Amino acid sequence: MSLSDEIRPYLPLLLSGRWFGQCTPALRDALLAPARLRRLAGGERLFARGDAADGLYCVLEGALRVSGIAHGGKEALLLFLEPPAWFGEIALFDEGPRTHDAWAVDACTLLHVPQGALRALLCANPACWRELGLLLADKLRLAFVALEAMALMPAQARLAQRLAMIAEGYGEGGPAGRPLIRIPQEQLAQMVSLSRQTTNQILRDLAAQGVLRLQRGGIEIVDPDALRACATHTG
Repeated sequence: MSLSDEIRPYLPLLLSGRWFGQCTPALRDALLAPARLRRLAGGERLFARGDAADGLYCVLEGALRVSGIAHGGKEALLLFLEPPAWFGEIALFDEGPRTHDAWAVDACTLLHVPQGALRALLCANPACWRELGLLLADKLRLAFVALEAMALMPAQARLAQRLAMIAEGYGEGGPAGRPLIRIPQEQLAQMVSLSRQTTNQILRDLAAQGVLRLQRGGIEIVDPDALRACATHTG
């Protein structure tokens, strides 16, 4: 595998992700060869809804939020992405514009695979579409899970499920250890359509049960198994 010196230190992190780790070595090499690092300051926007697609990204350091903005200016937070989450594949498939806004939560380092390199790769190796399709299918599964939760789950289960999804990198995995979710409670409330007050009370209840710990820097998941159990409680 031919890697630039700036990308090589991130290879173990990239391989820890479920999707990239399961890709064929040929596809991994083809994605990393043209890739470059991109760094954003906290609060800087990566792209906006309607922008032309510019390739595929992976979060290497920091966190990114993906959201939509209503005409009245209200933001709807959809995803909170931490390493090693890949994103941006929708526009690769339909060649349409970006569907949402993406903002750096704090100082953020991203791996960027340019759109032109991706198209050249897929034209030369059509079989790679399937592996990229698996990344898209994972996002579709998550969307169905979230829709079902909004329709059927009570507030605590809905919130616990979303925290578990974020902590597990939306199925991507990542570095081991107790996950610290660095997301403001107000934004977490938006993700699950709850009030800030209700969200805070649920978090305090979960903290009292030893499931998580509230910190100034975020929410530390102390007992992932207990959190997942809360997420399956529908009564």
